[in-house]
Amino acid sequence: MDRHIFQFNQVDDHHQQPPIEEVLSFPIVLSDRILHAVDDSKSYKLECADVGKQVDRLSQMLRSAVRLANSTPSFYERPVRRIFTDVAKTLNRALNLVRKCRRGGFFRRFVSIVGVVDFRKLFNLLDASIGDVKWLLSIFDVDGESGGIAGGGGIVLSLPPIASNDPILSWVWSYIASLHFCSINVKIEAAHELSSLSRDNDRNKKIIIEEGGISPLLKLLKEKSSPEAQIAAAMALCNLANDQNNTRVIVNEHGIPNIVQIFRNSPILVQIEVAKLIARMAEHDSVSQEGFARENVIGSLVSFLSFNMFIDDDGLRGKTNKFLKKVIHPNVEINTQVDRSLIMCSDNSNKRGKKEPQDLILEFKTNCSGALWMLARGSIANSRKITETKGLLYLAKLIEKENGELQINCLMTIIEITAAAEYNPDLRRSAFKTNSPSAKAIVDQLLRLIHESDNPVTKIPAIKAIGHLARTFPSRETRVIGPLVKQLSHKNPIVGTESVIALCKFTCEENFLHAEHSKTIVEFKGLPPLMNLLRGNERTQYHALVLLCYLAMHAGINESFEQRRLLTALEGADNSVACRHSELRELVAKAVQYLKILS
Repeated sequence: MDRHIFQFNQVDDHHQQPPIEEVLSFPIVLSDRILHAVDDSKSYKLECADVGKQVDRLSQMLRSAVRLANSTPSFYERPVRRIFTDVAKTLNRALNLVRKCRRGGFFRRFVSIVGVVDFRKLFNLLDASIGDVKWLLSIFDVDGESGGIAGGGGIVLSLPPIASNDPILSWVWSYIASLHFCSINVKIEAAHELSSLSRDNDRNKKIIIEEGGISPLLKLLKEKSSPEAQIAAAMALCNLANDQNNTRVIVNEHGIPNIVQIFRNSPILVQIEVAKLIARMAEHDSVSQEGFARENVIGSLVSFLSFNMFIDDDGLRGKTNKFLKKVIHPNVEINTQVDRSLIMCSDNSNKRGKKEPQDLILEFKTNCSGALWMLARGSIANSRKITETKGLLYLAKLIEKENGELQINCLMTIIEITAAAEYNPDLRRSAFKTNSPSAKAIVDQLLRLIHESDNPVTKIPAIKAIGHLARTFPSRETRVIGPLVKQLSHKNPIVGTESVIALCKFTCEENFLHAEHSKTIVEFKGLPPLMNLLRGNERTQYHALVLLCYLAMHAGINESFEQRRLLTALEGADNSVACRHSELRELVAKAVQYLKILS
């Protein structure tokens, strides 16, 4: 038996997981051995008898906890393991102390290392163990048989001794236990409390995840009979998925297929929160990006973004299903419940007095566009999937008709797709062909924003996206160069700098038409504002010098005045920012040499 005790402690010290059956049975075995040892005690008989009384009480409570655990359909192990293991350590200590009292006699008592202080310490530990098991009984006692708090239909928020130094731990245990055992209304409350805790700090998130909060939240997310429960679960999961490790736990719990299924088959209020969850997971984890793509959530997102895009509100109900069937990508399975949910939940929201249908649809589209952006970010495969649907056309339409967050999300999605196309020739050729209606629609909207927008938040993404597409434009496409040159004089220095960076992609040697584009920039009087940018910050100076070098080498400048100004500017760069960047210094020297040969 002593060897068994030693092995159990060794397992616990190494944080391995013994079978739950062993965890449940071992403290009861120890308590029986203590009671036998108490009967054999010869010294400190009164103290040993008191130990026996406490251990007997604890033993009865342990047996009740085991019965409740075995009869509970959804068994929550974490607090049971922690408390039963801690109780076993206390009982092991009690057994060793009582065994030392087996032999009597004055001399044995006098030289014994056992003292009253040892028993006092043991009584305190046993009291703490009794308190812990009593608390454990309260969270398991969903039927109120033991008078537990949970039996009254609420969440147990008492503090067990084991968590006296860390109340958050006991709260997390209580909330997660409620997700396992309690009624749907209590589960909703528990999910909201976990969501609130996870918003406070990252430590709380870590505790919730380590204590097994993800699995019951995913189960609650599938509670189709209660949209409110689904919303609460989605919000909690979204707050927890704030980094790669946390997000990967959701993935490993097979969460992605369930999340996608709920997204497609739920009322719009649920879909809004699930779209936020998809965006958050895709933002932090590339495995999540791939997983959602495998479940073809991209097709669903694109179809939802196109909802109500080309039909009048008066015909919304009658045409919804027909329209969605027409615009959904052929690989996406049609589900009429998804179509109806867009209407049904809007009606429900009106009855509650919360939001008008159009406001609700706008919020839904905004979150769908955010999810699409995160799925496309840094992923060539997902960007390709978007272009294989009618995604580009719908994104262009939304950029044209909408504003605010929805428009920005669509712009950021376009940036990700064009950035992927810049470095992937196959995607560039397939998605942004010159005669492609969707590509033309995108370019038209980007140029419109560059021309008309006064907001750098929308103007800058449009400039960046045009720069990513620089290799797709033919030499005759001067309508793209002109607006970028005009932005070189913009009052916002960031707009000017991003325009320079975009023009560099037209004039660099990697662009087959660099000479033609360089000449167009000079023809549009791009040199004077460009040289003015040399008075900007270091980042602006750096990119302005790069573009000046490209123009010097590729434009074949003929006007002697402009040529002299350019030569002077480049020669002066040797004493400025170029000195701090070896690759720029070499480029400037090459351009200066080229201009001197021309002159």
